[in-house]
Amino acid sequence: MSETRIREEICRFGRSLFERGLTPGSSGNISVKLDDGGWLVTPTNASLGFLDPARMSRLGPDGRLVSGDTPTKEVPLHTALYQTRSAARAVVHLHSTHSVALSMLPEIDPRAALPPMTAYYVMKCGQTALVPYYRPGDPAVAGAIKGLAGKYSSVLLANHGPVVSGDTLEAAVFAMEELEETAKLYLLLRGLNPRYLSPEQVKDLTKVFGLALPEHEEHS
Repeated sequence: MSETRIREEICRFGRSLFERGLTPGSSGNISVKLDDGGWLVTPTNASLGFLDPARMSRLGPDGRLVSGDTPTKEVPLHTALYQTRSAARAVVHLHSTHSVALSMLPEIDPRAALPPMTAYYVMKCGQTALVPYYRPGDPAVAGAIKGLAGKYSSVLLANHGPVVSGDTLEAAVFAMEELEETAKLYLLLRGLNPRYLSPEQVKDLTKVFGLALPEHEEHS
């Protein structure tokens, strides 16, 4: 896909996410890795609903701005995911309501923020890690992401929001949407003792769809 098309795709997906209320105001950011090792990323203080393809921040392989507007302050977050997830070609970070709410709950397991509630959550997100709170743009968040050793494609930033990587921008967006819907389900069913997928059912999904999940005892 050409760089021009990628710029248009970032704007298209960004507008879709914004118009459905998945990231308000100027929150959230999107990046896509390019064939030359550099990447495109949304500018700082830019609403995902009103992006301009020509003003996208173009970074070189060293992470420095080559052209376009000043990039999002979350560049360290995106960089850490690209460095630890070799298959990652796109990263989406939002402030979606239900995922943010989930990140604040005291019972959340940092190794598996959500139980295996649905097949598509397991298929799209695998498991979701929770990392401690860091102020937005804090370079230290990169260390927390690197500490996950590339095992997770979906991560919750405590009191902040979700970040998801994918092998395409479309895959990252779809996984982000699945994470948000699963967080919503969790909050709706919290305290009602819902039935989750069994370890055997998760193993079946893993085998059939070739999933690579972090080693962790599943909820039953």
